[in-house]
Amino acid sequence: MLFKQQALLRQKLFVLGSLAIGSLLYLVARVGSLDRLQPLCPIDSRFGLRGQDEIPLRALQFKRGLLHEFRKGNATKEQIRLHNLVQQLPKAIIIGVRKGGTRALLEMLNLHPAVVKASQEIHFFDNDENYAKGIEWYRKKMPFSYPHQITIEKSPAYFITEEVPERIYKMNSSIKLLIIVREPTTRAISDYTQVLEGKERKNKTYYKFEKLAIDPNTCEVNTKYKAVRTSIYTKHLERWLKYFPIEQFHIVDGDRLITEPLPELQLVEKFLNLPPRISQYNLYFNATRGFYCLRFNIVFNKCLAGSKGRIHPEVDTSVITKLRKFFHPFNQKFYQITGRTFNWP
Repeated sequence: MLFKQQALLRQKLFVLGSLAIGSLLYLVARVGSLDRLQPLCPIDSRFGLRGQDEIPLRALQFKRGLLHEFRKGNATKEQIRLHNLVQQLPKAIIIGVRKGGTRALLEMLNLHPAVVKASQEIHFFDNDENYAKGIEWYRKKMPFSYPHQITIEKSPAYFITEEVPERIYKMNSSIKLLIIVREPTTRAISDYTQVLEGKERKNKTYYKFEKLAIDPNTCEVNTKYKAVRTSIYTKHLERWLKYFPIEQFHIVDGDRLITEPLPELQLVEKFLNLPPRISQYNLYFNATRGFYCLRFNIVFNKCLAGSKGRIHPEVDTSVITKLRKFFHPFNQKFYQITGRTFNWP
């Protein structure tokens, strides 16, 4: 009886073992056939590519971590070649205006998966020493990107520097130019506030805004003061229009970008011929900071630096009134040239 039970047990084990071996051989054969069916490039498989120009935009959220590593210099030439990344000259530049919201605009546009931003202000076209280094030096300052993406840089000094329009024209006569503006008097006070803060950090004294903005000899607006001069938008724009048609400019409302950013960003998407990808999901109001922050995905959020949104010093109301009256005719001309009207006093 005992021998019969042992024989039966051995028979069952043999059958189970045969089934296990057979299943294992089938799986090996199946995996082997699947491997042969896989695309040669694992990157293609991950993105579902059929060709270089068919990368789905949403899949390019992958760029956030990957391109960051390349920007830090943590990539080999082989990795760059494998991922088909390049350093491209910008196809759009935020040329100004200083204290108009250029950093906020750049960071918000970077929410779009087809946009790659230059993190630092390059100051290529407004700096003679940098410009003398040549266009290849400039290109090497650009971030890595996929060929179909567009690179954007911002240097607010471009807008007011006399040589810049011609220099940019020589690089790319069809480039798209973004100008973000705020109410001119508010922008001038913001400009002053930033300089004042820098002086205070160095324990230096600085004149009051009123003394700088108003000529003490004539009691008129001091157009030699840079903060005032920068706010005469039409004077600077006219110099740019000698090289570029108005169609290559897009004017962004910097005041509205603070309070209601999405409509302004959608207008920029359209101007840059980008498919609409930035949504209200990407923008959330931070009550503590008092302005909108950015949501790239469920994990990664970003707010602008604490230096943004500085509290302005109190300015004599008569000086504010005088400045607004001074800027008014220039503002009217600016509206006429650009075709965009603002509710500036």
